[in-house]
Amino acid sequence: MIRVVLADDQSLIRGGFRALIDSTDDLKVVGEASNGREALEILRSTPTDVIVMDVRMPGMDGLEATRHIINDPGLTRVRVLILTTFELDEHVFDALRAGASGFLGKGVEPTELLDAIRTIAAGDTLMSPRATQALITHYMSSPAAQPSTGPSPLAQLTEREREIVGLVARGLTNDDIAQRLVLSRLTVKTHVNRAMTKTGSRDRAQLVVLALTTGPSVDT
Repeated sequence: MIRVVLADDQSLIRGGFRALIDSTDDLKVVGEASNGREALEILRSTPTDVIVMDVRMPGMDGLEATRHIINDPGLTRVRVLILTTFELDEHVFDALRAGASGFLGKGVEPTELLDAIRTIAAGDTLMSPRATQALITHYMSSPAAQPSTGPSPLAQLTEREREIVGLVARGLTNDDIAQRLVLSRLTVKTHVNRAMTKTGSRDRAQLVVLALTTGPSVDT
């Protein structure tokens, strides 16, 4: 059973999500919060696998709450799924940088939300190629998009691993990468997992952020 916490300042939205999630056999809502501070209190007292987090909430917003979750040793199991009014608003990159495992627009179909929760709970990242490409374009067009000048964590990767991370950052799936490089999907997955381990990335989303902020520019 995948345990879910809902964090949104609109009770109507939480109620709709709860009804949808609790109608399944493998998902269960174990808590609701109207802001980030309440969410943290619930997470620290209730075993949780995924928190569905709105960005804009009073008091402590979703971005700050996500940072607290990622930096709390007691919450390493929790995965954050960010909800946005628009699929790509100005806060999405900040949310991924803070440690979120993916993002979803509030206008998605019910089955998409359920599948997203399952994807995040499984340790994968919810970033479609189209959404990732749009994120890269949005970030690289920002005046603040200046890669770090310090030693890049990507330097410790093998040439093949760096190549694959670059393709991940461009929004390619493991299947896409396998086809492009004429490798098996399992081999690609192994390289991605090794890259995450070496760089300390929690998931695929963090690899994308890392490639954008510390690696060479990504060809969009």
